[in-house]
Amino acid sequence: MNIIIVTLLTFGLYRLIKGLNKKIPFPLFHPLLLTPIVIIGIIFLLKIPANDYIGGATFLTHMLGPATIAFAIPIYKNLTLLKKHIGMIMVSITAGSLMAVFSSFGMSALLHLDKSLLVSVLPRSITTPIAIEVSKEIGGLPTLTTVFVIITGIVGGMMGPTVIKRLAIKSPIAKGLALGMSAHGVGTNKAMEYGEEATTFSTLAMILAASITMVWGKFLIPSLVGFMY
Repeated sequence: MNIIIVTLLTFGLYRLIKGLNKKIPFPLFHPLLLTPIVIIGIIFLLKIPANDYIGGATFLTHMLGPATIAFAIPIYKNLTLLKKHIGMIMVSITAGSLMAVFSSFGMSALLHLDKSLLVSVLPRSITTPIAIEVSKEIGGLPTLTTVFVIITGIVGGMMGPTVIKRLAIKSPIAKGLALGMSAHGVGTNKAMEYGEEATTFSTLAMILAASITMVWGKFLIPSLVGFMY
């Protein structure tokens, strides 16, 4: 399919569904959940080969990298505040990334997933471009990893505000770290609703979680996989 048509279709549907979600805040109307479903329906009804659509979406795929790098802007603007809380940030993100890896490993073990599925699900709690690279590094299936990352982001983005409200979390720093660690890009987008400070810490959490998980991909994850198989 033509790149311009695919880009306009995907972006237009996303904006339309995002507007619908604002008016009707129903979890199943989340744009990252409903947009792919609608697109799948369109290409199925029009009998468009999936590979043709994927080929036309290369522009949007390549924008993942620049979009991730752009998150550095709010970090730079709030560098002094970040330096002040660096100890707390490192401890919380390290603990969060470990919990993400071990919870994924535990669920995979309970479900008796085979090795390829196990290593594909382990990097699910970091942003997509880096998760794909970690998945390749540890022998996973990048396509499956992408699916797990998206599911994690959507669930975290939907449940995060509810958890924050139930736990009566007031600090924008805590809100940002929690959303960025648990739901990466989707969580950072949600953190924008809590202000610039929450967005900054969510962005930092997302980036640090990705960096730390890359370290786990070199040392911890191979050991876990070896223990399992």
